[in-house]
Amino acid sequence: MSVIDLNQPATPEIITPLPGPKTKALIERDKRVISPSYTRGYPFSIDRGRGAVVYDLDGNRFLDFCAGIAVCSTGHCHPEVVQAIKDQADRFLHMSGTDFYYESMADLAQKLSDTAPGNTPRKVFFTNSGTESNEGALKLARYYTGRDKIVSFYRSFHGRTFGSMSVSASKVVHKKRFSPLLPGVFHTYYPYFYRDPIGRTPEECADNCIRFIKEFIFKMATPPEEVAAFLVEPVQGEGGYVVPPPNFLPALQELAHQYGILVIADEVQSGVGRTGKMWASQHFEGFDPDIITSAKGLASGMPLGAIIAKEHIMTWEPGTHATTFGGNPVACAASLKTLDLLERGLLENSQTQGAYLMQGLKALQQDFEVIGDVRGFGLMIGMELVTSRETREKAGKLRDDIVDACFYEGLLILGCGENTIRFCPPLVITQPQIETALRILRSVMERLTSV
Repeated sequence: MSVIDLNQPATPEIITPLPGPKTKALIERDKRVISPSYTRGYPFSIDRGRGAVVYDLDGNRFLDFCAGIAVCSTGHCHPEVVQAIKDQADRFLHMSGTDFYYESMADLAQKLSDTAPGNTPRKVFFTNSGTESNEGALKLARYYTGRDKIVSFYRSFHGRTFGSMSVSASKVVHKKRFSPLLPGVFHTYYPYFYRDPIGRTPEECADNCIRFIKEFIFKMATPPEEVAAFLVEPVQGEGGYVVPPPNFLPALQELAHQYGILVIADEVQSGVGRTGKMWASQHFEGFDPDIITSAKGLASGMPLGAIIAKEHIMTWEPGTHATTFGGNPVACAASLKTLDLLERGLLENSQTQGAYLMQGLKALQQDFEVIGDVRGFGLMIGMELVTSRETREKAGKLRDDIVDACFYEGLLILGCGENTIRFCPPLVITQPQIETALRILRSVMERLTSV
């Protein structure tokens, strides 16, 4: 059986007005009992899915280019992942890895260690989510270095628990009315060269970011000898799918190691094949982060995260950090099958179909003045909307209008940053499905921009 061809339809099919009556009823019931803090956009309800295709409660069929926000890496209900989950569930559901041993946890830790950049042996701590992975990584960095300061980046997003929220800097709504936050956090600029006001090259933007750390943070805010870690996304996710210049991460690593500072690579959204490589860090020659954090696509929809640290760094003593559910055996089984599917073709498909999607979006950019930038690796691609390429003024409302209009045409996409559309379909996406998505996107943009 092919790991990619899951008999997925290539086109959506809308058979009721959207939202349909069953979806409307669910939304009304949801409003009565679910926290209003959730950020729902267009009114989609899921009933079932297969690969990159999902159906709502009313039987309407959609193409899913969100993948549960980059979580369903092998697609919805990949039969081999489902079987792995069923097989494990028949044996045992839980036996906390904090206190006892089971094979799948050790097997998965070994596989993750083997996939990490560089040749340094690594150890793994399993978590339940991305924010928990980042919280644990911050604790580990403080424990290992004996220092308490953290340097992070503007537009970054690392989670919504207190430590992760403190080091994030993408939207003020994440922090509003939650102070005081974690002390000792300093933010600096990520090299977002597309909007550079004086026309510097990408490499010059990267050099300028490193210079800012040296001349402002290290001279005016905190001595480098008190900094435990730089926390950085190799490709920024919620901040707008921003790809840094190739010299940035190696230069950041060189600066960090000059002062005994650790580098934590937040690969919660960019890892596990999303960018066409196992880790986005591997796109940057010479970049070998001390700690990698992961979650989202790690277990194809099951809740699982990981802290993957160099062996000589993960030296905290028993009881220092623990978890009840992290590394749950059912989630580990799903993750082991996910990594197997990556090796058997999904990693290659991410590269191939990602290149095809990028080519199609670049072609749209030639025809639409409002597409300011298209960037990314593999199946992690951002398309930035502007009022015009000359002014590069952000077109956030247009972005939102396009996202909503695509839903009514049967295409599920989401925004990120202030004015970017993210494309992160399941890694089982096919070329015909991409062609359909591009056709829908072109039609919507022609209607909304009068092109």
